[in-house]
Amino acid sequence: MTDDWTGALDRTFDTSSGVVRWGVLGPEEGPPVVLLHGTPWSSYTWRGVARALAQRFRVHFWDMPGYGSSAKYDGQDVSLAAQGRVFAELLEHWGLHGEDAAGSRRPAVLAHDFGGCVALRAHLLHGARYARLALVDVVALAPWGSPSYRLLGGHAGVFEQLPPALHEALVREYITSASAAGLHPRVLDGLAAPWLGEDGQSAFYRQIAQNDQRWTDEVEGRYGELELPVLVCWGTDDTWIPVDRAHKLAGLIPDARLRFVEGAGHLVQEDAPAALTAALLDFLRD
Repeated sequence: MTDDWTGALDRTFDTSSGVVRWGVLGPEEGPPVVLLHGTPWSSYTWRGVARALAQRFRVHFWDMPGYGSSAKYDGQDVSLAAQGRVFAELLEHWGLHGEDAAGSRRPAVLAHDFGGCVALRAHLLHGARYARLALVDVVALAPWGSPSYRLLGGHAGVFEQLPPALHEALVREYITSASAAGLHPRVLDGLAAPWLGEDGQSAFYRQIAQNDQRWTDEVEGRYGELELPVLVCWGTDDTWIPVDRAHKLAGLIPDARLRFVEGAGHLVQEDAPAALTAALLDFLRD
């Protein structure tokens, strides 16, 4: 992967859905922050934000099972249900499960895309505790999944058999559509790389096939139970999950703050990294 980001994921943890790679940046005494990616992404999408936050915070990042540089294999459970469990396991491994009475080891969690569902499931279903939660262009409300996404998931076995060159063209075009501003070629290479090759191609369609709306349906009715500071942050030009979802989601969460990143698409970390980092720093410093 470009930008040497894979080298930052220099640690591993054996989870219930396979080995994940993770890393940490920033001063050991810094307040803990955890970054969650979505699909078809990896922690690579957070690299710029992670490095900026690491000036003050202890920043944890990871590639979920079946994504990025973490384990990919046939029969692997990479559903949102599994990712929520794995995240709770990883927080405990990091000593950030937030069980102490003072909450001093509760991390701030910053989640993008279906990382939002993962964070919400870990909190509402698996007892993970956070100091605060930022939801950035997240998968959290029904209905979700574009017609193209459902087509790919419904015929995963067929698409897995595409010639590698056609598969690569599909992946690159699909990723490009998440950006309103357009992606630098090196960035597009970095985002596409984990999905290429035999293992990557199978993993790409496997994760789509397993991403079912029932995993958000299980928790959507409980968003009113959230009792922590929550920021809902959205790119105004997101064509994957339109901005009206931000208004609806914020309305379901008590006292949620709502902030928009003008001109950014779904991949807001690439379209407007400075504006997003500023919004997240404001939220973390409150």
